[in-house]
Amino acid sequence: MCAESATPSRETRFEQMASFLIGYDIRAKDRLQRVHRKMLCFAVPIQYSVFMLTGNDAELEKCLNAVKPLIDKKEDDLRFYRLPARGIKARLGTAVLPEGIFFTGMPSALQET
Repeated sequence: MCAESATPSRETRFEQMASFLIGYDIRAKDRLQRVHRKMLCFAVPIQYSVFMLTGNDAELEKCLNAVKPLIDKKEDDLRFYRLPARGIKARLGTAVLPEGIFFTGMPSALQET
């Protein structure tokens, strides 16, 4: 399922890493589930249709190329945004994970301090 996941190669590990916010609005339930499962191969879910990908431009392109065939360009909406490296990243409300559960691969912007 995730054979093409965004595992950085030795060469890309030294490239500039960035955070990307990826969100989508998929009209059909079957496509929605397929897109969600594919996105799990590349990024951390923030909400059901919103993901955070931490990587370089090549990893983002790999993710988008894997998801593009799954969407209907006339009905669905897929957007991605590069987050500023020095931008303010915070969350309000309930935690992404239950109290006492830590995911070391989660972007630092979402970890509790």
